[in-house]
Amino acid sequence: MLLIKSQKERNSILKLYNLIIIFNLDYNDLKSFMKKILIANRGEIALRIMRSVREMGIKTVAIFSEADRNALFVRYADEAVCIGPPPSSQSYLQGDKIIEISKQLGVDGIHPGYGFLSENANFARKVKAAGITFIGPSAESMDMMGDKLSAKATAKKYNVPMIPGSEGAISDLNEAIKIAKEIGFPLLIKASAGGGGKGMRLVEKENEIEEQMNLAVSEAISAFGNGAVFIERYASCPRHIEIQLLADNHGNCVYLFERECSIQRRHQKLIEEAPSSVLSPELRKKMGECAVDVAKACKYSGAGTVEFLLDDKMNFYFLEMNTRLQVEHPVSEMITGIDLVKEQIKVARNEKLSFTQDNLKINGHAIEVRVCAEDPLNNFLPDIGKLLVYKTPSGPGVRIDDGFEEGMDIPIYYDPMISKLIVHGKDRTEAIEKMLRAIDDYKIVGVETTLDFCKFVLKHNAFISGKFDTGFINNFFAPELLKSNAPEFIEIAALASSIIFQNKTQSINELPEQSFKKSNWKHKRLN
Repeated sequence: MLLIKSQKERNSILKLYNLIIIFNLDYNDLKSFMKKILIANRGEIALRIMRSVREMGIKTVAIFSEADRNALFVRYADEAVCIGPPPSSQSYLQGDKIIEISKQLGVDGIHPGYGFLSENANFARKVKAAGITFIGPSAESMDMMGDKLSAKATAKKYNVPMIPGSEGAISDLNEAIKIAKEIGFPLLIKASAGGGGKGMRLVEKENEIEEQMNLAVSEAISAFGNGAVFIERYASCPRHIEIQLLADNHGNCVYLFERECSIQRRHQKLIEEAPSSVLSPELRKKMGECAVDVAKACKYSGAGTVEFLLDDKMNFYFLEMNTRLQVEHPVSEMITGIDLVKEQIKVARNEKLSFTQDNLKINGHAIEVRVCAEDPLNNFLPDIGKLLVYKTPSGPGVRIDDGFEEGMDIPIYYDPMISKLIVHGKDRTEAIEKMLRAIDDYKIVGVETTLDFCKFVLKHNAFISGKFDTGFINNFFAPELLKSNAPEFIEIAALASSIIFQNKTQSINELPEQSFKKSNWKHKRLN
């Protein structure tokens, strides 16, 4: 018999009973019921997550560095806490501090976004140990897929196709040379941990192995704290195709088709589209089922992505699995109508997927360009400065995921991406046309961006025809090709000069105050 000692206890029990009745929850569902989520990230992805969380009737908590004190995502959140100085090592990577803040504010779940702590298995373990739900896969799945060698070994259990290469980590030069001769040149030396193109070196001749191996190991240690590397045959003319997955805790797993991510610089993506223009329905199904097998092999739950290389003979090979939400997830959302963030939260609440593979259909075509503060005329080096002019495009089928406003600075401490520009059309041709219009409508003055480069790609015959691969920049692009686009550069330069002239008597520091909408965000910020 339950002994009720006070009116307070009586009221608490009645609240629990009402929740069970209203939401038809069992005890396990009730344990994971979420009323407040902390977003352990910044910028556009933090804001994008918050919007979906708010639509679900859940309160949001932002953490921010001193550099992001005036950022849009901070002002949008229901509560916000300064986590530390600008460097990410002193702020957004402070896992223990994030957990402590979450406990103080009564947070039920932590969404890591992408980057920072999103694929940190130790952080996921600590979140769980603190009695908070980590909105992502289990730490065990992260461990298994976070190391490329472990991921390959796991995927092999389901006969997923692999690129020929070493079975394990390589540290001995003579062994590396022996394996290289067996698989042939060119080849890649790759870091076992991490991603983003770091710790990856192309080797075309035997006498280059020692130098490139040392460089790969050094870069891997610096970036990931792990110097393990392995060797893989370099696929000729590869395309980068990835499969979006969703899996719940009840054994259900579906693929939300593919994304074409072959337009890259330094092994990092700039333009993504869904679906790919080269996959047949049969090949799409085969790749999707292989991706599901990879997820099953590591008992995956939540949103994840399996990446493949596709060669010029339409053979595909497992590359890696990203155990998080991808930067380019919006194009999958656009063609399926599925909000991936909401699905992540539902899975974290122990809900079953509300749809099956047969329910999923491809609707039209979507393209995303990453608008980065980089200079395509100078090897895509980051460019920092103030957004003197920032006007975003709009219209049917146009989506902007960003975290900036006119007058704000691009911080030097973080990724230089300003926004993601996404469009949706009834087919690929319409999507390309809509993206070109949207790029023309996008006005940014104050920093160099990748917009003109993206426009160049979208108008190129290789892209239009679908006959391109990850070597697009090397094969087709040269800075002088953008310089020849004189009228647009003249227009931008004239606009910039006008802005600078108008602000000669006005301190640039006053811009944000005039540009920002009035908000109660200061009252919601805790420190």
